[in-house]
Amino acid sequence: MEFMQLLLSGLANGCVYGLVALGFVLIYKATEAVNFAQGDFMMLGAFVMLGLVNPQYMGMNFWLAVPIALLIMGALGYLLDLTVLRHMFGQNQTAIVILTIALGFVIRFVTGAIWGHEPVNLHSPLALGDIRAFGVVLSLADIAVIIVTVIMTMLLWQFFQRTKLGLAMQAASQNQMAAYYMGIPVKRVQGAVWALAGMVACVAGILYASKGSLDISAGFIGIKAFAAAVIGGFGSLPGALMGGLIVGVIEPFAARYLPPGYSQIAPYALLILVLIFRPHGLFAQVRTKKV
Repeated sequence: MEFMQLLLSGLANGCVYGLVALGFVLIYKATEAVNFAQGDFMMLGAFVMLGLVNPQYMGMNFWLAVPIALLIMGALGYLLDLTVLRHMFGQNQTAIVILTIALGFVIRFVTGAIWGHEPVNLHSPLALGDIRAFGVVLSLADIAVIIVTVIMTMLLWQFFQRTKLGLAMQAASQNQMAAYYMGIPVKRVQGAVWALAGMVACVAGILYASKGSLDISAGFIGIKAFAAAVIGGFGSLPGALMGGLIVGVIEPFAARYLPPGYSQIAPYALLILVLIFRPHGLFAQVRTKKV
């Protein structure tokens, strides 16, 4: 029973990592840039939801606040692209990476200035109960995390494979100038990607905050999510989910069976092994770039 408890807890945490990793992959698939502020977007989305729901702020109904929080984070993602990132159109991707790292610092500063630096709790109906079966305890929040993550991964994968906008996003990532000359509105497509990534981060933030306390350091979960995206295969949506699950499962088992201190480095040790023996990731979709 201990094995199942560790496994299910790891899967729930891994799904949160997977959702944040999906944001990394979304932006990478459309722009070939890495958004190192994705974890901070998740944290900001959780605080936006907290501001809408908690009684000391707006005190809205939880289910009514969810779509509003998603729209706010989607709008912030789009505005970020409109006001900052579009001015870097055609620039080296390294510059965008540095920009997103700086953006993460700005998000943490602004969030701390508005909501403070002390841990807080989101008033979420998902945090109000547990399910016990066969000696295993699983919270409603954990169950919601698992279900929502699987559904979102399937929907996003279908979006990129079946829709014109999804295909346009992938074409823009292959070659921005060629896509532009073929009639694809590259700048608007990239704005849509950043909006979608902001909404995905918001979902992850809501689920993460439903599982426990929240503070501005929650944004550092993006480091583990980045490791998950690399392990699964950057550019693969199912790979991002699987990478998140692998990292999430490793953590509780490493904490249980490895000496103190070693459990924290276990996911990164796996990352190093993957980079050495399978640098494209375990579930990578390797493709030849067309120029």
